[in-house]
Formats: sequence, structure tokens, C-alpha cells
Amino acid sequence: MSKPPKQVKIVEVSPRDGLQNEKQVVDLATKLELIERLGQSGVRNIEVTGFVSPKWVPQLADSSQLCQQLSQHKDIHYSALVPNLKGLELAIEGGMKEVAVFTAASELFTKKNINCTIEESLVRFKPVVSLAKQNNIKVRGYVSCVLGCPYEGEINPSKVAEITEKLFALGCYEVSLGDTIGTGTPLKAQKMLKACTEIADIDALALHFHNTYGQALANIYACLELGAHIIDASVAGLGGCPYAKGASGNVATEDVVYMLDGMGIKTGVDLKTLIQTGKWISQKINKSNNSQAGKAKA
Repeated sequence: MSKPPKQVKIVEVSPRDGLQNEKQVVDLATKLELIERLGQSGVRNIEVTGFVSPKWVPQLADSSQLCQQLSQHKDIHYSALVPNLKGLELAIEGGMKEVAVFTAASELFTKKNINCTIEESLVRFKPVVSLAKQNNIKVRGYVSCVLGCPYEGEINPSKVAEITEKLFALGCYEVSLGDTIGTGTPLKAQKMLKACTEIADIDALALHFHNTYGQALANIYACLELGAHIIDASVAGLGGCPYAKGASGNVATEDVVYMLDGMGIKTGVDLKTLIQTGKWISQKINKSNNSQAGKAKA
């Protein structure tokens, strides 16, 4: 067992992974204000959007406009999800300095999510990573379903490590390990992370845990004991996965920061400001949902 880290990097994913799963499209002005508020709370790594097909993810159809209007602060790292070369080209036009590519440790999930096999997804990412590097853009990798799949069930940790290793070989500087459907438990999380640390340094591995069964914090704590110190989270626990039935939101950033504060682990995030941001975006979304429901009844 390693000692828990003295400091943790929080990667805030609510503007992309959080809002993409909302039933109602959140307006651009609200998204921009959410990103600004998150920065004011001390979050220094924010995934702001995804350049994906608006046909499949209409909530992110305004990604180009968002990047054009985004007030980028020098001390904050902004990133965007890109599924292919077209997405990367749009991210470059939008001034992104970091992008993320995504695959999974489950063949069936990958086919449902991005309509190809795992190997095909990795081949697809080669020119993406190459062009990103030519433009001095960092590339982060995501591996979904690391602790369970809605179609395949249990996932072998060795499979997660294998895919993680391939993402690093492609040129990703960091890989985020996603418990997409939130079925993981602490010992399983540790076993998976240990398998990944056999092929990569803990400094390059992030945790992206969903909270379907209320296990996310316990799983994060278990991995902190192994030295993990990069955590993806979403303010107010927003999010889920459109292609994973039953997947609830990401672990709430407020909960993560509260736990870390209690452990004496630094994050640089002001909890009070973060909580206010969580309440604000929740009210905005609820108001929007209620408004749409009223129009439907009328």
C-alpha cells in the first residue's frame, strides 16, 4: 500500500460528460457561465465540450460556438472530447490545447457507443493523435467500462491494462479509467488499478467513477491508498452515459473535495464556491426541465 497523495488533480467533466446526458439541451450562455464559475472555484482542469455528432449528442451541438465565446484563462487547462479527425479539426479551430479520445475495455460497448471494434477505434485514433501532436495539442485517453459493462458484465483487469497500454503507445499523455455504469466496488477498483500500474506510472492514470450504487467515493478512497491522484468528477453529480442503460451521474465534485479536505489532501478548490456552483447549475437545469414539461402539457 502506498501512502495517500498530498495533492490531487481534479478534472471537472460536468460541461461535457455532465450536460451531454441531460434530457433538455442546456443553453450556451449557461454552459459558459458554468465553466467560468468552475474556474472561480479553483478548478484548473475543465473538459468543456465534445466535438461529436449533433445527431447522436444534440446537447453538444454548440461546441464550436462555445469555444469561440469561451473566456480562456491562462492558469486553467481546457479540453474537449473528439471522436475522429473532423472533431479534432473543429477543436483546433476552437483553440483547444488538449483533446481526449475514447474507447472501452468491452467490445460490445464500443460497438454500441462508437460503432466499431476496440481495435478499429484505436486505428481511427492514430491520425487524430498524429495531427494533434503536429499542432502541439496534448491528447488524453478514456477507457470506458473498466469495472463492468452493461452488455458483457464483468471486465477482466488485464483487458483494461491492455487497452490502456495501447492508448499510451498511441501517444496519450494520460489515461482516464472509467467505471461507466458505476458497478465497481473498492477491491475490484484496486485490482483494476494495480493491473494498470504494471504497464504505466500512477502519475499518468486518472479515475473516472460513476456513482450508480453509491460506491464511487469508496472506490476513489481505495485507489488513493495505491497512490492515485488524478480524479475526474462532475459538479452536482451531473452526467451518465447515453449508451449505458442505468448509468447514473459521475461522482459529485463537491463530495470528492469534501472527502479530500477531510483527509488533509490539497485540491486547490474552494468547497463553498463549488457547492454554490452545484446548486446554481442544478436550479438552472430543473427550471429548464420544468419549462419544457409545461410546454409539453400545453
